[in-house]
Amino acid sequence: MGPRNHSSLAEFVLLGFPRVAHIRGWLFVLLLLAYLFTICGNMLIFLVIRLDAALHTPMYHFVSILSFLELWYTATTIPKMLANLLSDKKTISFSGCLLQTYFFHSLGASECYLLTAMAYDRYLAICRPLHYPAIMTPMLCAKMAAGCWTCGFLCPISEVILVSQLPFCGYNEIQHIFCDFPPLLSLACKDTSTNVLVDFAINAFIILITFLFIMVSYGRIIGTVLKIKTIAGRKKAFSTCASHLTVVLIFFGSIIFMYVRLKESYSLTLDWTLAVVYSVLTPLVNPIIYSLRNKDLIKAIKRTIFRKGERASATQH
Repeated sequence: MGPRNHSSLAEFVLLGFPRVAHIRGWLFVLLLLAYLFTICGNMLIFLVIRLDAALHTPMYHFVSILSFLELWYTATTIPKMLANLLSDKKTISFSGCLLQTYFFHSLGASECYLLTAMAYDRYLAICRPLHYPAIMTPMLCAKMAAGCWTCGFLCPISEVILVSQLPFCGYNEIQHIFCDFPPLLSLACKDTSTNVLVDFAINAFIILITFLFIMVSYGRIIGTVLKIKTIAGRKKAFSTCASHLTVVLIFFGSIIFMYVRLKESYSLTLDWTLAVVYSVLTPLVNPIIYSLRNKDLIKAIKRTIFRKGERASATQH
């Protein structure tokens, strides 16, 4: 079969999880439960922070935005994964594949920028506490959040345009659990070194620069915390950063190995594992990390639940 360009290629086939096809029923249940927990957990955190006046601070403002972002981040890939686990025809249209890739990378880039903004917020709160209220105003928080979303959605545009112009051959099986740039490039019928270089440059800039900024912020935070004389003071100061730092290490640890590399070939097993970590595991554990390690948030959740319970009782009586 001769090569054909993208205009005649109607759809791709997502292989999904071929090596565990014999237990795809159990895998569907497990992935569905993870998705439902992710949706419920992040929605709970978002609503509690928005409804509880005690949490209307810059730190929780960013946490609520992160939870809101995770809702869309998981919705980009997991529903299609679930559908493919139940269907024998695991297809996705060419335009649908490009859209999934675009939104997945846009939201991923937005999360990189948002985690950086959260690190800057913690740096100001701990290293410059006297100036913090004057600097981190509600207006600045809103501008930073808007900037994170805007920059995130602008970043992958050039990559998507370059991929959309590639000629594709008759073989259309994407050896991945969702549409992404590396497996798409492997199906092209021409040299993709330019695409690989552009992907590497953009990913390296977004991921490495934001991660470096976060690490510098935490380096200064740790230096300031160590100067606190009392153990209780040091513990209290760093407890506000522990949850965020844990999320940063899990998220960046997986995407750095996945996207900051100059090669067209890749290990399927490694990429599937990393893809599950940053597309499923990270959004799943975020609500657990932020709720279990944050006493104020736990109290706010209890207040919200009890308040609704009291209102329901009053309505019945």
